[in-house]
Amino acid sequence: MSTAMPFDTDAALLTEVTAAVRTAGRTLRDRYTSHARGVTLDEIVHEIHANDDAVLDVLREPLLQARRGSRWAEDELAGGALPPGEWWVVDPAEGNINHVHGMDDWAVTATLVRDNQPVLTVVHLPLTGDTYTAVAGGGARLNGRTLKVSAKTDLGAALIGTGQARPGEDEHTFRRIGDSVTAMLVNGLVVRVSVPATMQLIHVAAGRMDAFWQFSDVRSGLVAGALLVSEAGGTVTDLAGEPWHTGSRDFLASAPGIHATARKILSPSA
Repeated sequence: MSTAMPFDTDAALLTEVTAAVRTAGRTLRDRYTSHARGVTLDEIVHEIHANDDAVLDVLREPLLQARRGSRWAEDELAGGALPPGEWWVVDPAEGNINHVHGMDDWAVTATLVRDNQPVLTVVHLPLTGDTYTAVAGGGARLNGRTLKVSAKTDLGAALIGTGQARPGEDEHTFRRIGDSVTAMLVNGLVVRVSVPATMQLIHVAAGRMDAFWQFSDVRSGLVAGALLVSEAGGTVTDLAGEPWHTGSRDFLASAPGIHATARKILSPSA
């Protein structure tokens, strides 16, 4: 059964969610160092979990209280469709691996997903203070300024990106990533391969990049960017060309003018 809500109801929630995410961002910023923390794998994993736990301590309850009856998607690396209803899909430290290595590509994200479609999102970058927001049907914004995707129509002029969704993917996925990067290097202008996905997707939404693809169904890395790009006028599908949702197995978000060409290159059998 559909749980569709009026746009005004979702829009009214945005201020509260933005405040909660910015508060959580201060916690993550206070934990940041400009040098790498951890040498062994165990040490790095410990730092990553410590970041997650610290942010969730201040973020989880405010979000659940903001939307009564909503549920929490526990595993940030999980993929696939969620049960019907409203779920918070949150990454308390999107780009956590960058944070613990003293780099600056990280954020706090919170997205309300309704019946497997993102309907509201906040992406906050604590080091710059920038906040990206979107509500389904209401456009995408950066610090209140409307965002619009690139107007490019030539893939040969496009800045495009991809990245690894999670550690320990199977060898087939890694080879598929490698083959797709090669294909895009041949057909595009420049290819960025980096993590996390959200930090590339905000650039697509803002028209700074032209496309991003990923062979993954990890929800927390895609829901925020999917909504931002679509609300900024972009096209977001799976590689079969079907509208993307949390149950999709792969992902392509791009400026409309290059989407068909990019999808053909990434899915030669399409």
